Amino acid sequence: MKKVLKITGVIVLALLVLIAAYAVYLFSSYHRIEDNQNIEPSGSSALSAAVPVGEDLQVTSWNIGFAAYTDQYSFFMDGGKYSRAFSKEAVLDNMDEISAQLVGFDSDFYLIQEVDIDATRSYHVDERKMLTEVLAGYDNQKRSCTFALNYDSPYLFYPFTEPHGKSKAGLMSFSNYSIDSALRRSLPIQTDVAKLLDLDRCYVVNRIPADNGKELVLINFHLSAYTTDPTIANQQLEMIFDDISAEYAKGNYVICGGDFNKDLLGDSPSIFGVSGENYSWAKSFPFEMIPEGFSLAAPLDEANPVPSCRNADSPWDPETNFQVTLDGFIVSDNVQVVSSRVVDTQFRYSDHNPVQLDFRLA
Repeated sequence: MKKVLKITGVIVLALLVLIAAYAVYLFSSYHRIEDNQNIEPSGSSALSAAVPVGEDLQVTSWNIGFAAYTDQYSFFMDGGKYSRAFSKEAVLDNMDEISAQLVGFDSDFYLIQEVDIDATRSYHVDERKMLTEVLAGYDNQKRSCTFALNYDSPYLFYPFTEPHGKSKAGLMSFSNYSIDSALRRSLPIQTDVAKLLDLDRCYVVNRIPADNGKELVLINFHLSAYTTDPTIANQQLEMIFDDISAEYAKGNYVICGGDFNKDLLGDSPSIFGVSGENYSWAKSFPFEMIPEGFSLAAPLDEANPVPSCRNADSPWDPETNFQVTLDGFIVSDNVQVVSSRVVDTQFRYSDHNPVQLDFRLA
């Protein structure tokens, strides 16, 4: 009996040492990416120098879900089964489909979130390279492009049967017009242990000249989802709103697009007919916070409502999956909104549908 107890004690002690060592690794490896980081645009030399004022233009925003979320995929942090894509081949195939969709839109601007460049969850496929080749061209002359690292997380050893692993992912922006400069801004995040799950966050300020001497300030972002502190989301919005208010005061045009991780319709369950749990990322957007001179373009066809996001607790089923519109745009009032829409892909490629804004610079 003593021998059994001794062996058990050694095993328990070894496990405790491993857990302690892993905790030390997690917290020592965690770091925030540099704020106010200048991003060098690529592919600008052969492009039109300035955005035309008064002409119809289009921007597409899409959270591609690291190319794992086919309509059959469920994600462990949403209550589903998987922590990684089905296979490397599945990621490559899905990236081909996503790329084809984006090319087919033929938009003037693209804002793309959750682009993995080296991550366990996507089998280390460089999705940035694939999108650059398709949207910017092999010689980087089709479109101007920027990439900013959103997060570079340490190895998450959970779920234990198939750890989510290490993730290195970012935000990509493409423009038919020359991007003069870009800046990565670090957003406020939680400082407790929850930061290991929600990771780093940023937004990217892309500056594109307009043909009247002003600038189109095109902002790409992916706000926090899995926070336990509800004030963090408002702090992130406050930071962005302070920046865009300053740009508007200069007379510039401002379009912010991306994944708000907030219900932009206010009450999506009543619109899409499927109620869900009280998800932190599906709270109603704080409309009262929108600064003067700006408006929210939340895409909705009332006759045929299409959500921009599904909860990935199970494969896609419109009768049972919680549905919400999290993706849209904030625009300054010198930008005329012509129309906006959610592109109905039936979530074949991501847990998000693309959203589009047709607009004119006034």
